[in-house]
Amino acid sequence: MYIKVFVTPDAKREKVEEKGEALTISVREPASGNRANNRVREIIALRLRSPLGKVRILTGHHSRAKMISVGT
Repeated sequence: MYIKVFVTPDAKREKVEEKGEALTISVREPASGNRANNRVREIIALRLRSPLGKVRILTGHHSRAKMISVGT
């Protein structure tokens, strides 16, 4: 499964919104040190009840727009 995600790092509170086929995720972690990306992976794994190891960022490692793969 592929998910298009738009990320907002350094937000005051975490939230997940569905906008059409994409998710908009706000995380409290900063973008530095890959911390925001790791938190996005955790949120998606929890939301889909999938192991964290199955959630991968395919594109957008240094961008706010990301394509994420969730394996089975």
